Amino acid sequence: IVVPDFVLEELQRVADSTDPLKRARGRRGLELVEEIKVTANGGFSVRTTTSGDAEPVDARLVRMARDIGASIVTTDYNLNKVARLQEIEVLNVNELANALKPAVLPGETLDVKIVREGKEYDQGVGYLDDGTMVVVDGARRLLGERVGAEVTSVLQSPSGKMVFCRLPEAESRQTAS
Repeated sequence: IVVPDFVLEELQRVADSTDPLKRARGRRGLELVEEIKVTANGGFSVRTTTSGDAEPVDARLVRMARDIGASIVTTDYNLNKVARLQEIEVLNVNELANALKPAVLPGETLDVKIVREGKEYDQGVGYLDDGTMVVVDGARRLLGERVGAEVTSVLQSPSGKMVFCRLPEAESRQTAS
């Protein structure tokens, strides 16, 4: 695993930001790089660069990957597209995470805790352990409770998966009374 020094410098700039959210993200990024270094068992290096300081970080990263024949690992959608257009191999961490999530099919029953109201009338929203959002029709009044919900459809988008469910007939009648 090779991390360019300019990527570390960018993470440090973000970690030193006055914006608390940016600062937290930058610090988390530096912590993750440190964890990767520890788990790489010697297969980790920081590559020092000398040129292109005025060039944007993404462009420098794509150029370096091309020059050394490396692949890029990223969560950045735009970097992913630009690198692939230049025939650089990219591992998109979001796509990998989505591929590893278990398949959910219509008709299955999910156990989910309703944590907030949904956008539409009488919807409740919960999340699976992997972070997948579950929207349950008829569950607005069950806030804070765990429910068994039947999957009606699954929507896959570039930002992730959403599962739509309904309460079983008997449960939705009980909550209505």
